[in-house]
Amino acid sequence: MPTTDTLISLEQARGPFFVGVDLGGTNIKVGLVDDLGRPLAFRTTPTRAEEGAEAGTERMGRAVLKAIEQAGLTPERIARVGLGSPGTMDIPAGRLVAPVNLKGWDDFPLRDRLAHHCGLPVSFANDAAAAAFGEFWIGSGRDYHSLVLFTLGTGIGSGIIIGELSIDGENSHGAECGHMIIDMEENARLCGCGRRGHLEAYASATAVIKRAEELLADGCETSLHARLEQGERLTPKLIAEEAERNDELSMEIVMDTARFLGIGVVNLLHTIDPGVVLLGGAMTFGGNGSELGRRFLARVREEVHRRAFQLLAERTPIEFAELGGDAGYIGAAGIARRDYLAHV
Repeated sequence: MPTTDTLISLEQARGPFFVGVDLGGTNIKVGLVDDLGRPLAFRTTPTRAEEGAEAGTERMGRAVLKAIEQAGLTPERIARVGLGSPGTMDIPAGRLVAPVNLKGWDDFPLRDRLAHHCGLPVSFANDAAAAAFGEFWIGSGRDYHSLVLFTLGTGIGSGIIIGELSIDGENSHGAECGHMIIDMEENARLCGCGRRGHLEAYASATAVIKRAEELLADGCETSLHARLEQGERLTPKLIAEEAERNDELSMEIVMDTARFLGIGVVNLLHTIDPGVVLLGGAMTFGGNGSELGRRFLARVREEVHRRAFQLLAERTPIEFAELGGDAGYIGAAGIARRDYLAHV
């Protein structure tokens, strides 16, 4: 699968061409892809959110035009641009509402301002939905009619794709699967959104660190103590490294995370009945490339088989996502392609 590490040449490409923009709180990723989703050009630029929404959008527009130039094309050859952004947002209006990771960008007409700065029509999407669409189009979900993607990181993002439809919801808050309730107790863990019992409070990187801190404070025996005494910072990566070295407490944290995530997956199986469930993001414990990642995935599947309807547990694959950090911009470009084809 072509990625930013394996750009194709213009001679290899098949038009029409699309640009995808993945807007993050720290960096903006911009990639130009052909009609088969293969990247011809890729750029990153700092978001510099503190400079304001208009300045950031102008920077985005310049990056789009630079990517087009890098690919050896002109703007006239680009059918459409796709933009994936963190929320909250009003997708039909093309506006940010109150984005947590973009302080000061509230109530900003992001879609239309990007269109102004790059001179091209723009499709607008939630960033997790864009990543899900990327996996649906050319990634791990390409052989399925529908999918659910969980992106595991500081929080838990998610996207639901059915056919070529992204489930965005009536108020642009659809597919917020990280905020499903998995614990109804009054003292349930507090989510970053300020409410209790959400999946994100149990299976995100933030939750992994919180549980580890609690166990360390309780004096549990673990090799993590030695690493922290050397001045290292407690992160999911550090916990994963010690789990791979057979530290029991670290392995317990990883497997508990898989168990909680499996409960979330079951809720989606019983609600959506998707063709496949994909796990992506920065915290997959090495994914298919490591023994720990494979054990993590096996534990998720085990929990699903324990709790889900038998037919769904047996027929629904649960796999790691394939596109990694490229999923956002490729999916945004794919959404632009979908919108373009709907009007030609």
